[in-house]
Amino acid sequence: MQYRPENPLIIQSDLTLLLETMGPHFTEARDALARFAELVKSPEYVHTWRISPLSLWNAASAGGTVEGVVETLQRFAKYDVPPNVPVWVRETMSRYGRIQMLPDSRGVLLVCVDAPLATHISKLKGVKDLIAEQLSPTTLLIPTLNRGLLKQLLVGHGHPVKDLAGFIDGDKLAMSVREVRLAGKPWGPRSYQHEAAQAFLAGPDNGGEGGSGVVVLPCGAGKTIVGIQAMVRLGMRTLILCTNVTALRQWRDEILDKTTLSEEEVGEFSGERKEVKPVTLTTYQMLTWRKTKDAAFVNMSLFDMERWGLVIYDEVHLLPAPIFRTVAQLQAKRRLGLTATLVREDGLEGDVFALIGPKRFDVPWRDLEHQGWIAAAKCCEVRVDLATEDRYRYAVADDKEKFRMASTNARKAEVAWGIIERHPGARVLVIGMYVDQLKDLSERWGVPLITGETRQKARDELYARFRTGDLRVLILSRVGNFSVDLPDANVAIQVSGTWGSRQEEAQRLGRVLRPKSDGNVAWFYSIVSRDTTEQEFGEKRQLFLTEQGYAYDIEIVP
Repeated sequence: MQYRPENPLIIQSDLTLLLETMGPHFTEARDALARFAELVKSPEYVHTWRISPLSLWNAASAGGTVEGVVETLQRFAKYDVPPNVPVWVRETMSRYGRIQMLPDSRGVLLVCVDAPLATHISKLKGVKDLIAEQLSPTTLLIPTLNRGLLKQLLVGHGHPVKDLAGFIDGDKLAMSVREVRLAGKPWGPRSYQHEAAQAFLAGPDNGGEGGSGVVVLPCGAGKTIVGIQAMVRLGMRTLILCTNVTALRQWRDEILDKTTLSEEEVGEFSGERKEVKPVTLTTYQMLTWRKTKDAAFVNMSLFDMERWGLVIYDEVHLLPAPIFRTVAQLQAKRRLGLTATLVREDGLEGDVFALIGPKRFDVPWRDLEHQGWIAAAKCCEVRVDLATEDRYRYAVADDKEKFRMASTNARKAEVAWGIIERHPGARVLVIGMYVDQLKDLSERWGVPLITGETRQKARDELYARFRTGDLRVLILSRVGNFSVDLPDANVAIQVSGTWGSRQEEAQRLGRVLRPKSDGNVAWFYSIVSRDTTEQEFGEKRQLFLTEQGYAYDIEIVP
């Protein structure tokens, strides 16, 4: 057996990868693994990664090859690569492209690489009902409306479909990028934003796949600009789905500022306005609203109100189930998903792959940090003990109550204020999950709080005061997780979070990643109760950011 002590990677036959953090090649190996593997856990000295079918199919859709994956494993391996691993990688990765969807006047064609594969998939549970006719030993005719459902089903069975069936053009809409000057200098899309839009529109092999897929970029890196470029280059009516009204209006302002579209051409479909225009922005909440639990989703018809040429899904990793069901029937429309992380705690990343499209573009967060496009950030986990009387109550509580007690630990208030005082002059966001906890902090400190119940006008006013510096500290509930453009925020303090949500951790760090005019670093603090389930969940929350190269310092407050 060959032994290379300078290499950091131990590859195991069960497809787990152990990556040592202290060697000279750790950073290079980590960045290479992130293109085709998933981080499982990341304690101090050895990180555990896993190769999965979905990670390999996403790599393949982005232009990765079996040879490239195997070469990476061999290059960084400390010991010989187990012989079953390259075989498994080859077999799994080669599934992408063995089944293709092609256009046909009668629907879409599902074309398999050989007759046995066609027979196999036609016998899978649920597939038979989606097939209209078998045209040849390798070709099945699929009704157009079943296009998405079949892809979703086959991915679940381990058979990714390469969708080349094309798209129906929407109504034309003339627009272009407008000349803008920012801080006295001409504005233009950044190189990676160009690359992301091109990857979406053209597909990795320029073979006609472009028009569906996901672009993954860090918070603060300008995903909105990628969406705008896709709109402009396609020149068609566009529907944009956002997480909330604040995000919707930020999109609208960027579109009006950066393109030649007028206010008469950009509409808002929200609780306050019901405008349907050539470019229409709405929220997931609006689309999934219904009068009662069993009633129909009254606003889903928005998908069919116009001949949309492009549908943009902002924060695509948050898609609710009813939207998934609708997207399954919209496969003939171009679909662009934008997100900072494809992590879904419900395990439905495969549905995003099948129904929105494969990952078309990704870039490591730290690469953009080194280029100056997002702020350098330092992460710190602050562990604070429960009070003695609370420890007794915690010991006898059930699991759910234990997590709540740990999350709302009263001692966190003093610790959080100490962090604020540690950063005089900083713009600070305090973010949490439990509204009662946040209300207590707001009253104790005399600091404004924004929750889901805060009216949009009041939210906008508070955000504006924070941007101008009139407010130095602002408390946010989970409404602050997404798409809040506060470029001067440079300290975020998380006082409670949603169990072990990796995507929430990434989104909250993203609130302070806008580049700083003074060049200073951003700080992200997560306060957890020591020796509790919250500390255990905190370790899981950090996984995605650790994958991106962020390290958490640990402070202990007895």
